[in-house]
Amino acid sequence: KKNCGVNCSGDVFTTLTGEVASPNYPNPYPENSRCDYQILLEEGFQVVVTVRREDFDVEPADSEGHCPDSLIFVTGNQQFGPYCGNGFPGPLTIEAKSNALNVIFQTDETEQKKGWKFRYRGDPIACPKDVTANSFWEPERAKYVFKDVVKITCLDGFEVVQGSVGSTSFYSTCQSNGKWSNSKLRCQPVDCGSPEPIPHGEVEDPAHTLFGSVVRYSCEQPYYYMETEGSEEYRCAGNGSWVNELLGSELPKCIPVCGIPSEPFKGTQRIFGGVVTKIESFPWQVFFQNPRAGGALIDEHWVLTAAHVVEENREPVMYVGSSSVVTSHLENGQMLTAEHVFIHPGWEKLDGSERKNFDNDIALVRLRDPVKMGPTVSPICLPGSSSEYNPSVGDLGMISGWGRTSTKDHVIKLRGAKLPVAPSAKCREVKEANLRTDRNPFVFTDNMICAGGTGVDSCNGDSGGAFALQVPDEETPKFYVAGLVSWGPRCGTYGLYTRVKNYVDWIRETMREYSPSVN
Repeated sequence: KKNCGVNCSGDVFTTLTGEVASPNYPNPYPENSRCDYQILLEEGFQVVVTVRREDFDVEPADSEGHCPDSLIFVTGNQQFGPYCGNGFPGPLTIEAKSNALNVIFQTDETEQKKGWKFRYRGDPIACPKDVTANSFWEPERAKYVFKDVVKITCLDGFEVVQGSVGSTSFYSTCQSNGKWSNSKLRCQPVDCGSPEPIPHGEVEDPAHTLFGSVVRYSCEQPYYYMETEGSEEYRCAGNGSWVNELLGSELPKCIPVCGIPSEPFKGTQRIFGGVVTKIESFPWQVFFQNPRAGGALIDEHWVLTAAHVVEENREPVMYVGSSSVVTSHLENGQMLTAEHVFIHPGWEKLDGSERKNFDNDIALVRLRDPVKMGPTVSPICLPGSSSEYNPSVGDLGMISGWGRTSTKDHVIKLRGAKLPVAPSAKCREVKEANLRTDRNPFVFTDNMICAGGTGVDSCNGDSGGAFALQVPDEETPKFYVAGLVSWGPRCGTYGLYTRVKNYVDWIRETMREYSPSVN
């Protein structure tokens, strides 16, 4: 009861192309046999089998559909077949999706046919063209196969994060298993993080901080405004920075509103024995303690005053924001600390004699800390460069201070007055009337403005304070510092004021060169 068969197993095919046939093909295959073959290609290639109808002749299936002789293809957990008989569905192409394919041919003891043959080839394993969202692939191909390498570049505003490092591209390789390397990497929207705060302003909380989101900055109203119009809106850019169309990644700056008192000054009396006023009407007024004098706040870091006020004291103690200069009331204001004093280079130094030359009587004081603006503290504007900022005779200006009056050497409550610009000859006449025999007369120059008359005047202790005129063509009253209290022939007559317009270039250049850096 033994059966004899043919030993036809064990053949392994490793070439990338080849042909496999049943034993004795095209002669009848042996009966009662089992033939096992294996096609084993290098990794990265899948086996593709092609069987033509004319190359397949195997005993037909029985009445129940069972194949007495059969051809089966097996790869992993997948089986193709069994195939038999004249109902073969050829031509047949099988893609194994694997580099290994087992071929099994079994026969029984009955009818034999001529058998079969098929061709196979190794096709590189294909990887899906699964383009990562928000990216593009290079090179662009219709099909990617084993060992193909692509560069995946994120679109603008997206990045791939690997660990704590972000980059805009990465490489991926088609692997032997048909999957891409680095398949878990994704191009994600760039995150700009929380926008940085700015001094004297605020930034709204954004709904998110990802690419394309928008935030808006604003300044503390009504005492600060944006230095650059149109610099309020910032967008999260592709480089991970908040960017404004005008300033780029530079943050906006809130600068103090200048020249607008929170309470208009309505007094008409002179300082020399004049009217008590509120600091809200002269919020730029600075009080110098020693020597007793005045100054004009022109920026949160800068005070403008007369040169003769600071020539002997380069570390002056100053206050702003208080109407009263009684020591117990100075708490209502802010104490200012000088970091550096800049006296105009044209100011003539004294050799011990009485000063007769007040030409270039102007100085700048840089503050160590910025001044906080509010209803009692704000800067006065600097004059512009146009001819409209040349004061004309009769123009009415404002002065303020804590200096001498007709009855007191100084006062403790701020006084203010309005006085007109006068012809320079009026100031000269007063000098001539009092100093006819003086061999060394006072110096008069075009750097001085004469103002006063009718008893309206500044006096000792008011030096360095602003002579304020209204800015031309402004609907809302707004004032600029046309002059600084400098000197005068006799209190209660006419006074001379340093013409600030002649020094604007020096002022701005000094401020630009020596302004404290903002962290």
